[in-house]
Amino acid sequence: MLQWLTEFHSSFSAFNVFRYITFRTGGSVVTALMFVFLFGPGMISTLRLKQGKGQPIRTDGPQSHLLTKKGTPTMGGLMILSGILVATLLWANLSNIYVWAVMLVTLGFGLIGFYDDYLKVTKQTHNGLSGKTRLAIEAVIAGVAVVIMMTYGKSGLSTSVAFPFFKDLLLNLGMFFAIFGMFVIVAAGNAVNLTDGLDGLAIVPVMIAAGSFGFIAYLSGNVVFADYLQIHYVAGVGELAVVCGALMGAGLGFLWFNAPPAQVFMGDTGSLALGGLLGTVAVATKHEIVLAVIGGLFVLEAVSVIVQVASFKLTGKRVFKMAPIHHHFEQLGWTEPQVVIRFWIIAVVLALAGLATLKLR
Repeated sequence: MLQWLTEFHSSFSAFNVFRYITFRTGGSVVTALMFVFLFGPGMISTLRLKQGKGQPIRTDGPQSHLLTKKGTPTMGGLMILSGILVATLLWANLSNIYVWAVMLVTLGFGLIGFYDDYLKVTKQTHNGLSGKTRLAIEAVIAGVAVVIMMTYGKSGLSTSVAFPFFKDLLLNLGMFFAIFGMFVIVAAGNAVNLTDGLDGLAIVPVMIAAGSFGFIAYLSGNVVFADYLQIHYVAGVGELAVVCGALMGAGLGFLWFNAPPAQVFMGDTGSLALGGLLGTVAVATKHEIVLAVIGGLFVLEAVSVIVQVASFKLTGKRVFKMAPIHHHFEQLGWTEPQVVIRFWIIAVVLALAGLATLKLR
């Protein structure tokens, strides 16, 4: 009997690969990519049919956009979110609380963005859901996710902020960490949202950041690698590599349709959700500050808007020709492909700088 069981186990040993996060991450990438490739065209056709005039184009934005982007459907983020959801359900360990915390924020922010896009499309205006209402709902969703991770995580570490370049430096915020984590997630969501203004501009830096944080999640969730690199070990967080892989695959599929000239825009449905996903993974892996480096492009876009608004209200003058900053460079004469590809290069350099913090301690 024992021999038969041994032979049976040996016959099906190939299934052991499903235990490995690396294998399941690869499967997640491919699944999300193929899902978007297969169902993307149908989704785009449906969005174009339902929306008619497509996403309303800002009249105070670059004038060329009124011609080149008019009539393009939005809400393409539904393609990305569907791919992420399907791949995560198929490949991730669904008993892992971090997976559910990340999906709570991703889908919650996606619903907020969807409603905002819906209001804009149906009313053909840029004014969707009010800013205060949107931020309040985002804060509640992010706060719930952070509290879940604080409750599930290791006592002390789950309520602390870790600093790059230092091995043991932790700032324990106690229950105030919920506010800090909430701020990181909401800020990340809205920063990516502001970056999404040109064809392909947001999705590639998002994929770069997702790849970086998938790597960080895998290392942080592996006690051997975490000890070797002297980063903080967070039990169970390695599973988020599968979710980040799903984002990379879905993002690649979406880029096929979003490459200039875009057939569809991701809209707030996608940008808000993807930023929230990255922010939640950063909080879970205790790399919130590193997010500001890897996602430095998103930070730059958000800061440019804050500086522009503050300067105009205080002095009546504008620092940039137009904000967010990618429009500033358009006004300086850069073509759209120049802005997009150069910003991609910046995103790669910042990701490498962020990953370097794993070893420089």
